[in-house]
Amino acid sequence: MFTGIVEEIGTLVARTEQADSAELAIRAATVLGGVALGDSIAVNGVCLTVTGVEPGPDGTGVWSTDVMAETLRRSSLGGLGAGDPVNLERAVTLQTRLGGHLVQGHVDGVGTVLTRTPGERWEVVRLALPPALAPYLVEKGSITVDGVSLTVSAVSAVDDPEPWFEVSLIPTTLRETTLGTRQPGNPVNLEVDVVAKYVERLLEARR
Repeated sequence: MFTGIVEEIGTLVARTEQADSAELAIRAATVLGGVALGDSIAVNGVCLTVTGVEPGPDGTGVWSTDVMAETLRRSSLGGLGAGDPVNLERAVTLQTRLGGHLVQGHVDGVGTVLTRTPGERWEVVRLALPPALAPYLVEKGSITVDGVSLTVSAVSAVDDPEPWFEVSLIPTTLRETTLGTRQPGNPVNLEVDVVAKYVERLLEARR
């Protein structure tokens, strides 16, 4: 589990294609503190397993992970290349403050940045999302965008054929996550609130 509070922006330094997967090598610093093989780190909101770590001389290091074909197909990780920045977060512990919301690191779909409207010190970003995910979003509810826990500030009608939602990005988010540089047309990973999915399942069972 994660909270959607990005700890640092890492850099993809290498991508090795396999027959039905890819191995990613990512340079980082903060998330490697106390890391062990088998630990989980979220990369742009996707929960991945640490398979190797190579410490560097400058306080950073490179960690590796395997990404299966399904994950590459169902998330924006399939389009990543060497040099791309990525949002990183270690899995939570029982002592971790829940600063965002409960995030599983299981991407529900890929959205697209539509517009960015700058304010005095923030930006309002509108994103398109797959129609199947629209019922899970409510105004003032939670959404994870590329691993960042955000509050939905506006949302289209649930039956809109081209659904969208908006989030407001504060200076810290603009500065310390990749959302500060995402432009219209860029894909982003989306994970809806897990509570909404459980509620839907329970209601289906009752019917």
